[in-house]
Amino acid sequence: MNISMIQSLINAIEKPAIFIDHHYIIKATNQAYSEHYKTAIKVGVSHCYQISHQASNPCDQHGEDCPLLHCKASGKSHRVLHIHKNGDNKEYCDILMRPIVNDDGITIGFLEILDKVSYASHRSENDKLIGASPAFRKMLAMINRCAKSDISVLLHGDTGTGKELVANAIHQASERKDQPFIVVECTGLSESLFESELFGHEKGAFTGANTHKKGLIDLVKGGTLFLDEVGDIPLSLQVKLLRLLETGTYRSVGGMVTKQADFRLICASHKNLTDMVAQGTFRHDLYYRLAAFPIYLPSLAQRQEDIPLLAEHYLAYYSNNEKSFSASALSALMLYPFPGNIRELKNIINRAVLMGDDNIITLASLGLPHFNSAYENGENLTLKALEQTYLQQICQHQKGKSAQEIATLLGISKRTFYRKLKQYNISLREIS
Repeated sequence: MNISMIQSLINAIEKPAIFIDHHYIIKATNQAYSEHYKTAIKVGVSHCYQISHQASNPCDQHGEDCPLLHCKASGKSHRVLHIHKNGDNKEYCDILMRPIVNDDGITIGFLEILDKVSYASHRSENDKLIGASPAFRKMLAMINRCAKSDISVLLHGDTGTGKELVANAIHQASERKDQPFIVVECTGLSESLFESELFGHEKGAFTGANTHKKGLIDLVKGGTLFLDEVGDIPLSLQVKLLRLLETGTYRSVGGMVTKQADFRLICASHKNLTDMVAQGTFRHDLYYRLAAFPIYLPSLAQRQEDIPLLAEHYLAYYSNNEKSFSASALSALMLYPFPGNIRELKNIINRAVLMGDDNIITLASLGLPHFNSAYENGENLTLKALEQTYLQQICQHQKGKSAQEIATLLGISKRTFYRKLKQYNISLREIS
């Protein structure tokens, strides 16, 4: 396969694409790639990392996973999530790298296809998933894997991790993005209300049904249906949902006409559905229908390095860019375990904006449990000093709990907890 044939190949690709050799040199590019990047491309001279990262060496030498190296090692295609630099901006990109072989089976180069991730950002942006930590990027990679298909997705993770935001991101990245995204809160739905809400009802179907009402399955037609806290659906209702998914058909309450459903299903639960299946409180056949593609949403404690970014983002939102954090306040947020996750972070910052009279959000304004506001007093405490103080205070407040329980509360392993106790010379007797 010669360069002219390769050029014809990538010209047929709608997304930005390039062909590179074993030494990262761009040998061919399509118009979409040339138009996407602000750095001018010199075919046969420019290296891919010079264009996409504005760097002087390959991406694996500055902290990213290089797909070309994986392709070389395995001889197979490889997909990665990168943060590319484009002019003064940075953007998340999903990269698919494919080795190109000639008739003799020899790899002559690599085809790179770029897909911009428009629903996520590594900086403060409204209406986007925000983060840059490894746990966050792993979640984004899973979203990209499933978004373009119609596979059923199950989002699982702790309360407050942003399941509805992730569900909406999947919808926005799908082929159904121009159609409705409808949320159903499953907690507390009675059997009659569940059927009426989902399938609609005819006039006179039951007492109080004075008019015909369309159901959410009617309204979502062509779009995405998000069932939040699906683990709260009673067993008696689970069979009705299963029948809808298995047959793809439904009837309104009191109706005689069978209708065809057309939607993509995303579900979420903070409960462990596999445990519920084992306990007999959730149907195993429904579980396998819902969990065709599970995605784990990491807790905020598991993406600690995203906390400053998220904190600054919400502070700007709630204070209209009028306030900033003191050094000790931001350090304290880095240490706090956030059992309520992102929802709790938002609430803490919103409260701090309302409670603070000055333009600086102090440690006292945050009102975090186990942090002594006396440490603020204008003193520029280091992260290390705050961590030591925090560990001492939380151990004092958690007397009677095991080391494992406190480590779980802190979002760290038991081994890490013991290492930090030793580092700060905190006696285990303080938590006995």
